[in-house]
Amino acid sequence: MTRPTDIIVVPHTHWDREWYEPFQRFRLRLVALLDDVFDRMERDERQRFTLDGQLAAVDDYLEVRPERRAQVIALVRAGRLAVGPWQILLDEFLCSGENIVRNLERGLTRSAELGGAMPVGYLPDMFGHIAQMPQLLAGAGLAHACVFRGVPDRVRTHAFAWQAPDGTTVRTEYLPGGYGNAAGLMDDAALVTRRATDLADRLGGWRPEGAGGPTLAMYGTDHAAPAPDAPDLLAAADVDGIRFRLGTLAEYFAAQPTTVDGLPTVRGELRSHARANILPGVISVRAHLKQAMGRAERRVERYAEPLAALWHDPSVQRFLDMAWTRLIDASCHDSVTGCGCDETAEQVAARLAEADQLGRAVCDLVGARLAAAVPRDGYLVFNPGPTARTALVRLDVEAPGGAAVGLAGADGTTVAAQVLDRARTLLADDLVPAVDLPGVLTRVHGRELYGQEVTRWSVSPADATLTFEVARHGDPAFDVADVRLALADAGRPDHWRVRIVAAPRLTVAALVDVPALGHAAVRPVPLPAGAAPVPGPVTVADRSLDNGLLRVDVAEDGTLRLSTPDGVTVDGVGRIVDGGDVGDSYNYAPPTADELVDKPRAVRTVVRHAGPLVAVVDVVREYRWPVAADVDAGSRAVDREAVVVTTRVELRSGERFTRLRIEFDNRCDDHRVRLHLPLPSPARASYAEGQFAVVERGLTAEGGGGEVPLPTFPASGFVAAGGADGRLAVLLTQPTEYQLTDSGRELAVTVLRSIGMLSRNRHALRDEPAGPQLPTPSAQCRGERTVELAVLPFRGEWHGAGVTEAAEAYRHEPLAFAGTAQPSVPLPAPATGLSVTGPGVALTSVRDRQGRVEVRVVAETPTDTGAVIGAGRGVRGAWRADLLGRPGERLSVDDDGLVRLPLRAWEIATVQLHLA
Repeated sequence: MTRPTDIIVVPHTHWDREWYEPFQRFRLRLVALLDDVFDRMERDERQRFTLDGQLAAVDDYLEVRPERRAQVIALVRAGRLAVGPWQILLDEFLCSGENIVRNLERGLTRSAELGGAMPVGYLPDMFGHIAQMPQLLAGAGLAHACVFRGVPDRVRTHAFAWQAPDGTTVRTEYLPGGYGNAAGLMDDAALVTRRATDLADRLGGWRPEGAGGPTLAMYGTDHAAPAPDAPDLLAAADVDGIRFRLGTLAEYFAAQPTTVDGLPTVRGELRSHARANILPGVISVRAHLKQAMGRAERRVERYAEPLAALWHDPSVQRFLDMAWTRLIDASCHDSVTGCGCDETAEQVAARLAEADQLGRAVCDLVGARLAAAVPRDGYLVFNPGPTARTALVRLDVEAPGGAAVGLAGADGTTVAAQVLDRARTLLADDLVPAVDLPGVLTRVHGRELYGQEVTRWSVSPADATLTFEVARHGDPAFDVADVRLALADAGRPDHWRVRIVAAPRLTVAALVDVPALGHAAVRPVPLPAGAAPVPGPVTVADRSLDNGLLRVDVAEDGTLRLSTPDGVTVDGVGRIVDGGDVGDSYNYAPPTADELVDKPRAVRTVVRHAGPLVAVVDVVREYRWPVAADVDAGSRAVDREAVVVTTRVELRSGERFTRLRIEFDNRCDDHRVRLHLPLPSPARASYAEGQFAVVERGLTAEGGGGEVPLPTFPASGFVAAGGADGRLAVLLTQPTEYQLTDSGRELAVTVLRSIGMLSRNRHALRDEPAGPQLPTPSAQCRGERTVELAVLPFRGEWHGAGVTEAAEAYRHEPLAFAGTAQPSVPLPAPATGLSVTGPGVALTSVRDRQGRVEVRVVAETPTDTGAVIGAGRGVRGAWRADLLGRPGERLSVDDDGLVRLPLRAWEIATVQLHLA
C-alpha cells in the first residue's frame, strides 16, 4: 500500500432528518448548524461543505430561512457547497425500486434548480445496498458510487468496481472507517499534526502500490459542524510530503477516473457484515410501517399513476406529486426502518397514510369519470396488471330476481357469481312517540337516509306506520315535505312505527375477464337455468380445499399440507413459533435460555366460504406466550398470556397458490413471532425479489464487523427456495424478513418483532450501540396484528415456473368503481390500456411524462429476453429514455402497433409512448 501525498478533507455533516428525536426537533438543530456554517462561508472563501447527499436538508432549511436561498445558490454554483443527488438518504431494501428512482429523479431535478447536483451516488449510512444500484446510478448519469456499510471482506482497496446483475458497473469509493473517518481531526489545535499523520497512515493502508491522485478523508459526523477555523487548522498541519486541503465530495470525485480497469469487482447487493454493522433487525421491527409502505406504493405506482396516464387526466398530477413527496420522505433510512423514537414512527405512519389516501383519491376521481358511462346497477373493473386476466372481483350488488346470481358483460356473456354475504334489509323498526316524529324526519338529508337513498315511502294511518324503502339510487322526485304533509293528514296517534327497509343487497365474487391495464363493465343478472358450471371450481370437504391446481389439507395441529397435481407435497406449512427477543430496533437477540412456543393448546377450524369460486377456512389456534422478558437476566417471564392466532386460508378458482391471513391480538412484550414453512426438499439458497432484481442468497452471512451475521434477509415481492423434489415460494405485499433454517429445510418468515428499546448499550449480538438507549414502548406493537401472504408450491427453477407472474397477480387485485349512468344505458365495451408481455418481463411503472406515456420494465430473468408493448388506442411513436425520462433512441412500431424491445438479462428499461 502507498502513503498518500494529497488528501482532500471533506467537511460535512451526516444529517438524520428524524431519528431518536422527531423531525421538527432535529430541524431546529439543522437550522442553527447551517446558519453558522453559511455565515462562515460568507466570511471565508476557503470554507467548503458537503450537505450529506440529500436535498431534503436544504429544503428543510430554506423553508425556515427563505432569505438564504440566493446565498445557497451562489455557494452551489461556486462549487463550495455540494448538494444532492438524492432527495433523501433512503433505506434501499424497505421501499420499492420505483421509489428509489423517483427519489433520485427528484433530488437531481431540485439540485439543478439550486445550481447543480453532486455527481456522485453518495450512500454513506444505508444498512446495505441493493443489487441494482449501479444500474440505477448509471441510468441517471452518475459514474461514481460512495459507500460504507455492506462491503465484503475481500475488498482491500479504497475503490472497487460494483457491478449490477445486468453487467452495468460503476466505480465505487469505499469509506474505510465510515463517513466520519476524519471526524476528530481538528478537535484540538495542538493535536492536528499528530492526528493528520495517523489519518494519512490509516488511509494509506487502503491505497494500492503506485496509486496516484488524491485520497479522501471525511471530516464530519452525525449532526455536527466542522471547526470554525478549519482552513487555518488544516493549513497548520505539518506532515512530511503530504498536502492537506479542504474540498467537497464533488471536488474529490472530479479528480477520480470513471474507469474500473484493474479494480476488484463486487457483483450484486452489498450486505456483508465484514466491514461494519448492517443492522438487519430494522427489516422486521415495527412491521406495520413496512405494510403501510407497501400498500401506499402499490396504490400510487400501480393504480393511481396508470389510471391517470392511460385515461388522460392531467388534472390529478399535483395529487400524485404530493403522494410521492410523502413516499420519498418516509423511505428515509431512519424512518420506514422503524429504528427511531415513537414520535418518529407516528409521523412516518401518518405520511404513509396520506400517500395512500392521495393515491386512492386519484383512483376515485379517474375511476368515477370512467364509470360515468356504466349504468348505475353495474361496475367498471380496472385491471392494474400488464396482461389480460381473468380475475376474481368482489362486488356489492342489488340482488336480481331469481335464485342464482350472475354477472353479465357488454357482449351479453354471463358468468356465475358466488354469494359471500347478504346485507340486512330491515335497517330500523322503531316505535316513536308522535311528538318525536319531526326529529326522525331530520335524519333524511335530501334523498339520503342511513347511507342510502329513498326509493319509495308510505304512510299507513290504519296501523300508524311510516315506511321508507331505500336503495343505492333513489327517486329523484322524492321530497321529505310530502312525507310531512301525509303525516299531518293521518291524524294524531300517540305513537308511530317507523320502518326503514333496504333493497336486498349481496356481496358476490365472480371471475371477470379484464384487458391489460384496461377496464371491463359488468352488471348483476339472474343466472339462467342450466348455465355453464364454474370451470375449475373450488371444493371444501371436511378440512380440505381443492381447486384442481392445489390441494390444501388442514392437519390436527393447524398446519397445512400442500400438494400439487405434479407431485410436489409439503407438510407442516404455517407453524407459528414464538420466541423471546431481548434485542432492540436494530438487531434481534434471543434470551440466554429461550423457550420456543410452537404447540397450540387448542385448534379448531371454521368454514367461511365453500366455493365454487372462492373457499375460505379459518384455522383458529390458541397459544400461551410468555408475557415479557427480563432483559438483564436474559430470560422470559413465567407468567403466560392466552393468545388466539387465526390463520385464514383462502383458495380461489384458477390460482396455483393459497392465500394466508394471520391475525392475533399481541398482548406480550419482548418476543418474536415467525411463520415456519417446511420446504418440499432442502435448499442451498434462497431467491428473493426486491428492487428490480431477484437475488440469490446462501444459508450463511459474512461476519467480522462487530455484529453476529444472522442470515436474515429482506424480500419484497417473493422469496423462493427448495430443491429438485420441489420448491416453495412465499408471495408478499410488503418488505418482509425471512431466513432459511434447519440447514435449508425450512423457510421462516417474521410476522412480528416486539422490542422496547431503540438501541441497547449492551447487546449480545452487537459490539457497540447503534444509537441512544431510549425506550420505545410503541415498538412492542401491542394490539391487533395482521400479516397477509400467499404460498405457492412448484417444481423447477423460479424463473421458469411462473413465480414472478403469480406474485404480480397476487399483489395487484382488480379495482371496481360503481356505475352512475341511467339503468337503460348499455354496458360499454372492454378497453385495453396498455399491454406488456415477454418472458420474465416485469412492469414497474406507468406514468404521464409531459403528454407521453412512460413505461418502465425490468427483465427479471437470468437470460436475455424481450418485451412487447402495445396499447388499445395504438402507438404512434416510441422512444427509449434514460432513468430520468430524457428521450433518446427512437424505436420502431410494427404494423400491429406494437413495440418490440430487446432486453438483456436484468436490464431496467424506460420507454416513452405517443398514443393515439
